[in-house]
Amino acid sequence: MTIQIGDQIPEVVLKRIREGVESVDTPTLFEARKVVLFAVPGAFTPTCSEKHLPGFIERFEDFRNRGIEVICMAVNDPFVMQAWGRTLDAPEGLQLVSDGNADLTRALGLEMDASGYGMGIRAKRFALYAENGVVRELFVEAPGEFKVSSADYVLEHLPA
Repeated sequence: MTIQIGDQIPEVVLKRIREGVESVDTPTLFEARKVVLFAVPGAFTPTCSEKHLPGFIERFEDFRNRGIEVICMAVNDPFVMQAWGRTLDAPEGLQLVSDGNADLTRALGLEMDASGYGMGIRAKRFALYAENGVVRELFVEAPGEFKVSSADYVLEHLPA
C-alpha cells in the first residue's frame, strides 16, 4: 500500500557518504525537522540528471530559507549517489542517500519494476514533504512524467 498524507515515515536504514559510508535511519533524517524527500528512478539517468536533481540544486536555498531540509534518494549504491552529486555540484547540505536494496522505496509503496530496462526494482519519481516524520504532502508522478515532483512545483504547493 502506498504511503498517504498523515502517515509516519517508515523506519528504515539508508546509506550515505560523508567521511565514509554511514548508515542513517529515517528517524534521524526526519524527526524534529521539516524535510522534502524526492526520489529518482536512477542517478545519471536523463531526466534525473538534466531536470530533477538540477531543479532542487537551483532552488535549494529557497527550501533552506523556509527551514526545509532536502534529501534526494535513489535505488543506487552510496558511491554512485556521491559521484552523481559531485558531477552536478550538489550544494553542501543537500543530502543524497542510497536506498540500495529499495527498503524505504518498498516500505513507502512507491517502487516500480524497471527490469525491462535492465534496472530491476527502482523508486517511482516522487517527492514528499514531512514534518517531524509525518507526511504532509505527497507528489507522485505518473509513469514517464516529470511535473508534480519538480522543485518548482513542490515549493508552490508547500504550506506557507
